[in-house]
Amino acid sequence: MFDFGSDRQFAPNSARVVALQQQKQGIEARRRDIYDSHRHRTFALAYYMTGSEIEAEEILAGTFVRAFTAVEEPTGRDVDTALIEQLQQRSYLDDDGVETFPPAASPSNSEPLSRNIKRTELEEAIQYLPPADRLLFLLRDVEGYTPATIAQLLRMSEPQVQRRLLATRIQLRRILADAQDGEEKAA
Repeated sequence: MFDFGSDRQFAPNSARVVALQQQKQGIEARRRDIYDSHRHRTFALAYYMTGSEIEAEEILAGTFVRAFTAVEEPTGRDVDTALIEQLQQRSYLDDDGVETFPPAASPSNSEPLSRNIKRTELEEAIQYLPPADRLLFLLRDVEGYTPATIAQLLRMSEPQVQRRLLATRIQLRRILADAQDGEEKAA
């Protein structure tokens, strides 16, 4: 006959199973926290780079798959690196990173804006920037990354980041001024 009343036979295995389940739940909870703490920023950058919510969702998913495949508990930098790789893979950036820029704009050609700019106007104008410039602007002026962090992330020198940011801001001012001139002529 079988003795089902004896808990001694099952106790060590049960404790191990419970411990493994708790460990797995802990890992899943940490991964969920990592995802939750970086998903908004990642989606926003992907959306501004693509202009499409569907494409941004796909990039978001691919970014986290890549980040969690590379490292069990990725940091913000790991997530950002995976995002850059996703953008490169989908041809939103050159494979070499952000080093292939058009010639820098001349500051003397920028025209002052005659009124304040609305957020929606700025968001629309950002879409007219070349992808590499758009990413630099978003990382620095929207997300608040330091030039040193951007330089490391995009494999550029810090002075190169500073120069490109200045040229990008000038280019953005031109786009906004042209849009404002078009509105004034239409009115």
